[in-house]
Amino acid sequence: MKVFISHSSSDKELARDVAQGLADEGFDVWFDEWALQPGENFAKKMGKALESSDAMVVVLSPDSMKAGWQRQEIQYALATPRFEGRLVPVIVKQSPDVPWILETLNVVRPGRTGAETARRVIKALQHATVG
Repeated sequence: MKVFISHSSSDKELARDVAQGLADEGFDVWFDEWALQPGENFAKKMGKALESSDAMVVVLSPDSMKAGWQRQEIQYALATPRFEGRLVPVIVKQSPDVPWILETLNVVRPGRTGAETARRVIKALQHATVG
């Protein structure tokens, strides 16, 4: 399963831990830090990655909700049938700006460590593929 990691720069460390945990478990992970090179057309590369992904993990915090790109990625996932049941919000900190629809999904709360959070995300994704 190819998993797109959506996050803001303020949540980069947790997103990196989740991406690494998923990769270690055999998921094909698209994480901007690993996939984008300076000078590349990042919008085009991100678009292709979204089109070829089977699931999305979105790391959310009050800061991330200010990021326009992340909002667009979320809108894409919500409107794309193949992401149904495979959009996993990781809510770092509650924010009134988090779209209400994300609260109705299989929300993951961060663990004490990034590795623990990654295990929770893996469990949610495994449940989505079985359920």
